Amino acid sequence: MAVGVLALQGSFKEHIVALRKLGVDAVEVRKPEQLSGLSGLIIPGGESTTMAKLAEQYKLIPALKDFGISGKPIWGTCAGLIFLADKAVGQKIGGQALLGGLDCTVHRNYFGSQLNSFETELPAPPALAEIGGSENFRAVFIRAPAIVDAGPNVEVLAALDVPSGESGASSPGNEAEEKGQKVIVAVRQGNLLATAFHPELTGDTRWHSLFLKMVPKGGKADVPVKAVEESASLIRPFTDPKDLPVFRDASFLVFE
Repeated sequence: MAVGVLALQGSFKEHIVALRKLGVDAVEVRKPEQLSGLSGLIIPGGESTTMAKLAEQYKLIPALKDFGISGKPIWGTCAGLIFLADKAVGQKIGGQALLGGLDCTVHRNYFGSQLNSFETELPAPPALAEIGGSENFRAVFIRAPAIVDAGPNVEVLAALDVPSGESGASSPGNEAEEKGQKVIVAVRQGNLLATAFHPELTGDTRWHSLFLKMVPKGGKADVPVKAVEESASLIRPFTDPKDLPVFRDASFLVFE
């Protein structure tokens, strides 16, 4: 089984490290022909507009759409979530190309600017809890999007309470953007998985394991149990939202 990681921009290297930790052959994808033979694809976090423009430049958009239509699983994190959505709001002038397929409306910068990046702890959804490890997981949000509307066939895996005054959303009229409401940050629909946060920036590979279970291989992906247990043992206790050591070396995620 070989899983591709779109390697145009953003945190693709971190996803590759996580996949290889689980014993999976990870392939960097920059050209349409590199999608051939892959069992699944991860679209990483980064700058969504830049990523979309590079994908268009390298003529990847049609190939990526065909990959999703084929039924092979795709996981989008942060910018990747925006890429997979059927509709996005809060975009830059001119918008950006979307692969679509995920029956959601995503607010591109729901939580505000780079300075509003944060880390928190959320309850593990049942699908994640089945893999083992802690009953919670660390969620790292970096200039993050959020899902403000989801269709009836979308399974919500994680939602976040947005305290009054904390939302950076700037497009009025969406009920999910009202202060003090929950906002959706992780979903699954058919062969698509999407998270507004960055699991690849933590020591917890359970979200990668969950994605691999979506990869067809004798009914389910072969994820080494020992690797999952080792990953779960690396999860450090959540301490303080201001404790953001992961950002110190994450220069690739500092956007304009």
